Amino acid sequence: MPFSIATWNINSVRLRMPLVERLLNEHAPDVLCLQETKCTDDLFPFEPIRALGYEHIAISGQKGYHGVATISRHPLEVVDRRRFCDKEDCRHISTRLQAGCKSLLLHNFYVPAGGDEPHPEINWKFRHKLDFVQEMNSVPAAWSADSASVLVGDLNIAPLENDVWSHKQLLKVVSHTPVETESFEAMRKAGNWVDLMRHGVPEEQKIYTWWSYRAANWETANRGRRLDHIWSSQNLVDNLLGIEVLREARNWERPSDHVPVIARFDL
Repeated sequence: MPFSIATWNINSVRLRMPLVERLLNEHAPDVLCLQETKCTDDLFPFEPIRALGYEHIAISGQKGYHGVATISRHPLEVVDRRRFCDKEDCRHISTRLQAGCKSLLLHNFYVPAGGDEPHPEINWKFRHKLDFVQEMNSVPAAWSADSASVLVGDLNIAPLENDVWSHKQLLKVVSHTPVETESFEAMRKAGNWVDLMRHGVPEEQKIYTWWSYRAANWETANRGRRLDHIWSSQNLVDNLLGIEVLREARNWERPSDHVPVIARFDL
């Protein structure tokens, strides 16, 4: 059976627990990485998740904001809960697990959104986002003959022209400004990460994983962005069977504005 990893900004895990259960029941990924869980560790919904066969859960949460969780059918070892930019925000957790014949180091990230004003001198949130991405240069895609690395999450940047509905109209909109996209790609290359969602998918083809709540009809407007990403070390590229963006989840009851993305590997 393929080994699968899903990533999803759930926008409150307790509020949208029925959607998490639906994803796990219908798609059964081996591992699910959640972002923006928005709850402290003691309030995380362990019981309903474990009841579905996902007994291994690693979390880093805080009240009302941010938070990441890695949920697995397989044993997890917590490697690190790293704090970036000297802030206590819960935006990262790394775990290790056995995936087929490889020991897999899995990074789960929630990069700051950056606010609305794309000027670091007058918007501290945007400055924080740029600094956060700069610090991510120190997260390498480590690998060996029997190990590999994967990085997933809501990285809050749509780096390529066809990762947004209109390149020209979004050049001055946070998530697609040149200073963000250039630093993002430089960081990815510095870590020697491979953008698996674009592996085998031409850059001319649109890919979206997020649609704003502000649209009266998100599906008709289709003004999406690719803010959620799955990267790997070089030695996993040939094992990739495919990536699925679950666009239909945007129509589920009380949905997140992000949809799940699932990568499947032959391991």
